Amino acid sequence: MTDPIRVLLVDDHAVMRAGFRMILEAEDEIVVVGEAADGADAVVAAAELLPDVICMDVQMPGVDGIEATRRIADDPEIDAAVVIVTTFDRDDYLFEALEAGASGFLLKNAGPEELVAAVRVAAAGDALLAPEVTRRVIARFAAAERVSAATTRTPTPDAARMSGPQSGAPLPVTFTERETEVLRLVAQAMSNAEIARELYIGEATVKTHVSNVLQKLGARDRVAAVVYAHRHGLA
Repeated sequence: MTDPIRVLLVDDHAVMRAGFRMILEAEDEIVVVGEAADGADAVVAAAELLPDVICMDVQMPGVDGIEATRRIADDPEIDAAVVIVTTFDRDDYLFEALEAGASGFLLKNAGPEELVAAVRVAAAGDALLAPEVTRRVIARFAAAERVSAATTRTPTPDAARMSGPQSGAPLPVTFTERETEVLRLVAQAMSNAEIARELYIGEATVKTHVSNVLQKLGARDRVAAVVYAHRHGLA
């Protein structure tokens, strides 16, 4: 029997946490292991409870969700995917969350099935980026690179992280044929399980290919791989 997905809920509104708990615990394979009302408590709870996924609000008293995400991502003892769940569809939240190490970005007006899907996707180690969000990320970092090129300065950390080395050159990284296939499907927002079915290979093999792709790109997560694939015509 597969272990359930362990979820930590972080939101300063108790009613919101209760609603999320009700939605998630209606699923047999998901269990809410704890709650926190601010970012500082979230970091402590993440270290103690070791959840698989953290649903993180942004605007909270004291330590906000962005800073809490950064602290969690920087802690080698915590291996949890953070999904930002916020009321505000703001670019600054989106980009700061991704830079802090978040694996996904979801609005609170999303339906219950979208919340459940987000938790499952994050638990599988996949990035949660809707196509419109991907386009916004690409546009942001493409603009950063244009500014960098115009001023002949070293590329900004934002641009470097999301575009990979020597962005703009024809595929500076050499992938195997199978790695290229996997990267194309990652860029289509497919999960590892979906890629495995598409290519008729095992899910463990997909994970290995994804890991190899990220290593070759020098990328921290699948978000960077998705953006790279779009910018180099692999999507």
